[in-house]
Amino acid sequence: MFYKVQTVRPLPNFNLLVDFQNGERKQYPIQPLFDKWESFKALASTKGLFEQVKVDVGGYGVSWNDEIDLSCDELYNNGVKI
Repeated sequence: MFYKVQTVRPLPNFNLLVDFQNGERKQYPIQPLFDKWESFKALASTKGLFEQVKVDVGGYGVSWNDEIDLSCDELYNNGVKI
């Protein structure tokens, strides 16, 4: 089952605040991904890029550009419920 993203907002210290269409809200930390995937390092090294996060069409995830994105399942399953 997909838990589609309704809204996303960047927070300090490379965290995302994600609201899902089912009414749940979760916080997702991006910083651990800097060591896991090379492309995510650009979010820290490119001024203003992290703040440009947006919900993908249909709510199936979030993205910053063509190279950096996260699926709705990743955000839902590994986010911390608020």
